[in-house]
Amino acid sequence: MSEIGDAFVTALRLIFTGDPEVLAITARTLGISCSSTFFAALIFVPVGCLIHFNNFRGKRLLVSIIQTFYALPTVFVGLLVFITFSRAGPLGGLGILFTPQVMVIGQVVLISPIITGLTISALSGVSTEIKDTAVSLGATRLQTVRTVLLEARYATVTAILVGFGRALSEVGLALMVGGNIRGFTRTLTTAMSLETSMGNLELSIALGLILITLALIVSVLVNRLQQR
Repeated sequence: MSEIGDAFVTALRLIFTGDPEVLAITARTLGISCSSTFFAALIFVPVGCLIHFNNFRGKRLLVSIIQTFYALPTVFVGLLVFITFSRAGPLGGLGILFTPQVMVIGQVVLISPIITGLTISALSGVSTEIKDTAVSLGATRLQTVRTVLLEARYATVTAILVGFGRALSEVGLALMVGGNIRGFTRTLTTAMSLETSMGNLELSIALGLILITLALIVSVLVNRLQQR
């Protein structure tokens, strides 16, 4: 028991003294997760709007499929991305396997259903009177979409934050396509997995505490936005 206590003390010392390895891993994790969330939001918030504002056959089925993919296994996404960017894959010529770039692509795929589905839910929660009022005042289709999206801005930002939290905490995808290369593709989750297997509990705990803190910050932000 004392060994675990000593490990926690050492972990806290690593954090508060600004250990270079801990800081580098944390910065890399935030860089990859923020990048993937940015690109996923840039692409899939508009996709969610497109689905919500158009009526077509099979719309309910499509939304149900998107919601089913909320729990898409990270290792399955990792497998698909690995096959796509491996030397024998269709995009293998790009040579980006085991790089941060392919990790960003994989995380975009992973969180795209979450951002799309929650954006649709956010827009569905806006009163139809707002849309009808905008149309009656002569708003164009694009202006109407902008008005409704602005009304649902807090819920939409919540969708993006939930996607970020998912990207931040995943491990299977990062291991499969990133390779857990020290100083290049190693993230908080993959480093924790490696260091724990090597018996380096101090570093694992330090990284775990940082990961929990980041997850807690995301959770607090989501709760505050939901209250609004």
